[in-house]
Amino acid sequence: MPEPAVPSVPSASPAPPAPPTPPVSLAALLSREDLGLRQIAGPPAADVRVHWAHTSEMSDPYPYLLGGELLLTAGVHVPEAAGSGTYFDDYVARIVEAGGAALGFGLAPVHDTVPRALVAACEAYGLPLVEVPERTTFSGVARAVWQLMARARLAELRRISEAQQGLAAAASRPDPVPSVLRRLAGRLEGRAVLYGPEGTEIAAAGREPGGEVRRALEELARFVTGHASSTATDTVAGTRLTAYALGTGQGFVLGVAAPHRESGDHTIASVAAVLLSLLTGEHQSGTGAGRSSALVRLLLGARREEVAPLLAGGGGEAPRWHVVHARPDTGTPDPVSASALGAALGSPLVDTAEEVVRVLVPVAGSAEPAGTTSTTASSPASPPAPQPGWVLGVSAAVGPAEWPAADVQAARALARARAVRAPLVRHGDRPALADLVPAGEAEAHARALLAPVAAVPALTETLRAWLSLHGSWDRTAVALSVHRNTVRQRIARCAALLETDLDDPDVRMELWFALRDPRPSE
Repeated sequence: MPEPAVPSVPSASPAPPAPPTPPVSLAALLSREDLGLRQIAGPPAADVRVHWAHTSEMSDPYPYLLGGELLLTAGVHVPEAAGSGTYFDDYVARIVEAGGAALGFGLAPVHDTVPRALVAACEAYGLPLVEVPERTTFSGVARAVWQLMARARLAELRRISEAQQGLAAAASRPDPVPSVLRRLAGRLEGRAVLYGPEGTEIAAAGREPGGEVRRALEELARFVTGHASSTATDTVAGTRLTAYALGTGQGFVLGVAAPHRESGDHTIASVAAVLLSLLTGEHQSGTGAGRSSALVRLLLGARREEVAPLLAGGGGEAPRWHVVHARPDTGTPDPVSASALGAALGSPLVDTAEEVVRVLVPVAGSAEPAGTTSTTASSPASPPAPQPGWVLGVSAAVGPAEWPAADVQAARALARARAVRAPLVRHGDRPALADLVPAGEAEAHARALLAPVAAVPALTETLRAWLSLHGSWDRTAVALSVHRNTVRQRIARCAALLETDLDDPDVRMELWFALRDPRPSE
């Protein structure tokens, strides 16, 4: 037996693109005293969003609506016997089917009051019904909607701009990835998660969601890594979920879970995704041919002078370089924060060893290192500058043959910077009195003078730091990361072994010259 035919019901058109301005709350429109609007039916105005205002006296406005409108009518289309039939039910049903946000009914010249049947139909279908008084024109209502939208748009742009600045500042911190996630989670009042190539959670910030939401976000992250789409969205348990495939091509994904979705949230999250793409990718073509060739040649015995041009872009004269040693103000550096520091200094040549990050930076006038681009935070044409959240020690400008000596200079400059609590200390590279003594004679004298303490490196390093800090016990302790009593014991041991008075300024001067960096042999 054939099944009974089911009457077809017209379906709403696909949702159109959102307008270029954010929607406004119907409650904000009702609060305008100059309009005198009053809601008489439907759900609370605070929950209703209006995208635009439209006037129509058609008995079936469905074909002319896009969705999200405040539809304004004076009831010209209403027949005299409408209250006794289904006219208002059909009329309201078509508005709801088209996605209309609310209905505004104007009093006079046709109707003195809003028809009761229309009020009942709006209550039945959940359509907000607003009474428009005789003194208020429909054009005045439409103008007020656009004024509120313009105001909301300005507030949204200001919010996006502030969020961009905050995210950029977070990305420049020593812990850039956690900082960006924390800032994003705070802005969206939700959860931000960075997933690794295997789908594992690398870092996260914000309120921990329920198990169902957490699993759905993980699944969404896996979806974007296995498909061509770079973003995906879902809603689970009333929480809006979004996953962004980061542009590194390494399988990293940013996942966001938020209880609500404002019009500017996608833009804010997209900015965070771009920053995380830069932070999670190996900085500026780190596996490029120039750096690979340099590494291979060094391992096979090439001289530094031969390798340096490859690091500087593959041609031309070998540039001069600064060696930079850096430590974060708090905590220990990780590869991502070290890469971000290299980007800020304008060089991809970064190494992390224990608690210190070392960066090889070309000096002013040198070619840019292989793999850098003009988008780096600071240009190699500028000397290394202080970086927020970091303490830096910078060597003199040297050629490749002097890199080891510059490494020692940067280490000592960093120790002094930490001791004096300065963001950056540079090694002095101007000619000094000691330069008047032939290098061979100076080295021989230094070896003879320091022989009693040379067998104990800790004593030599403590003596050097103590002299450089003008005999300060506390600052030397900070520079060497030891207790001040340890410094006192070591200095007393040095005085005994050297059989000299370390309070004598002439003795201190001679020892300081002897402890200066040995001059590298060519």
